[in-house]
Amino acid sequence: MVLDAEIKAQLNQYLQLMEGDVLIKVSAGTDPASADMLALMDEIVGMTSRIKVEKADLPRTPSFSVNRVNEDTGIVFAGIPLGHEFTSLVLALLQVSGRAPKVDQSVIDQIKGIKGTYQFESYISLSCHNCPDVVQALNLMSVLNPGISHTMIDGAVFKDEVESKGVMAVPTVFLNGETFGSGRMTIEEILAKIVEAPDASEFNDKAPFDVLVVGGGPAGASAAIYAARKGIRTGIVAERFGGQVMDTVGIENFISVKYTEGPKLAASLEEHVKEYNVDVMKLQRAARLEKKDFIEVELENGAVLKSKTVILSTGARWRNIGVPGEAEFKNKGVAYCPHCDGPLFAGKRVAVIGGGNSGVEAAIDLAGIVSHVTVLEFNSELKADSVLQDRLYSLPNVSVVTNAQTKEITGTDKVNGISYIDRESGSEQHIELEGIFVQIGLVPNTDWLGDTVERTRMGEIVVNNHGATNVPGVFAAGDCTNSPYKQIIISMGSGANAALGAFDYLIRN
Repeated sequence: MVLDAEIKAQLNQYLQLMEGDVLIKVSAGTDPASADMLALMDEIVGMTSRIKVEKADLPRTPSFSVNRVNEDTGIVFAGIPLGHEFTSLVLALLQVSGRAPKVDQSVIDQIKGIKGTYQFESYISLSCHNCPDVVQALNLMSVLNPGISHTMIDGAVFKDEVESKGVMAVPTVFLNGETFGSGRMTIEEILAKIVEAPDASEFNDKAPFDVLVVGGGPAGASAAIYAARKGIRTGIVAERFGGQVMDTVGIENFISVKYTEGPKLAASLEEHVKEYNVDVMKLQRAARLEKKDFIEVELENGAVLKSKTVILSTGARWRNIGVPGEAEFKNKGVAYCPHCDGPLFAGKRVAVIGGGNSGVEAAIDLAGIVSHVTVLEFNSELKADSVLQDRLYSLPNVSVVTNAQTKEITGTDKVNGISYIDRESGSEQHIELEGIFVQIGLVPNTDWLGDTVERTRMGEIVVNNHGATNVPGVFAAGDCTNSPYKQIIISMGSGANAALGAFDYLIRN
């Protein structure tokens, strides 16, 4: 049995929602993965009469395609979509059966309007929490447009293919045989790379907002909801919903929810915001802020949005080391998400840069997958909690190097080593390895603000206890501020606080 009782019960419930018949074509061999795939098919077929399975000769084995009867949809799973990809399988079955997708009609119209042939291939790992968004987006596009097809490829099953294509990060997407993109992409981001993005003229007719929120993470979503509930004109402009939360795997400290995952929480944030009368402008980055009669926010596409008040909630991003080789070998051995990319380094040698909690947790996770982990810490001792350090030092395939100043990441077409300076002796050392995971904290997304609002030397926006900045009418919330603790629940609270502060400012001015 491939599915445990709980997952089987969940799947059984979902299959009751199917609206039409589905034909699954299976290409199987004699290998263990093929045996597991056939067992999965037997379990699925045993749950509903709407699904039939037949043997086929597909380009990859083991794999299976999900089709309408008498019509190929172009959706193929090469490998077994369990783990984080289980939802991708469920949605493919439902959508191919005729179940309407939960996306905006404008997105559906965009997909249906795409002309030409688009053959997508996405390389994933089942432990990657970023991959399902990409897989599900490309599958949906295949369902809606006959010119689009998509194959999900599990890198752990097709290792030779991963090696030959030089895939060193997931998800990695190819389009018609050429590299298309790497990392998390929403369906809107994928479409923006295929069809023309909205230009500035589409924003010209927007009336000034009462509250304009910049950023779509927990702080931004909370601020938008609290503002909209006051009945005032509210807008939110964001590159993507969820922000840094999208890169978080397990969340166990979100009070009242014992466990959830970042992408799931991000989807809930967006869904909640859309329950209110909020003008949501996605795939947009702010480039400039200026205080005039209104507060003006200029976007990277040149559009200018006006508002009586603005709440900055642009969050933070992974901090780079800033050494030669880091940018050149990103996704070619340099990675930032051990959960996502760790499986691609199975049996290889890797380094983790950073000895805080995130770095030590990454090293512990990776030690179960790779042949050896070297932890490099700049200071004279690790900063992680003692319980994590005890676990780390108990592992036989982990080395810890303190007083290590990273100098250079080396390689040719991909990473082959790292050089560091021993800060105690001054000597330069080199370690041969195949992967480097950078875990040295976060940097706020505030560079675009320049000197318009007061920031700390670390770039964090300085706010008072109302969330107000030094610029009248401009507020800020979340990880982009000088809040001492960067936590999801604190960001949400600060977003609400800033929205209430903005509303108080409006009624007093």
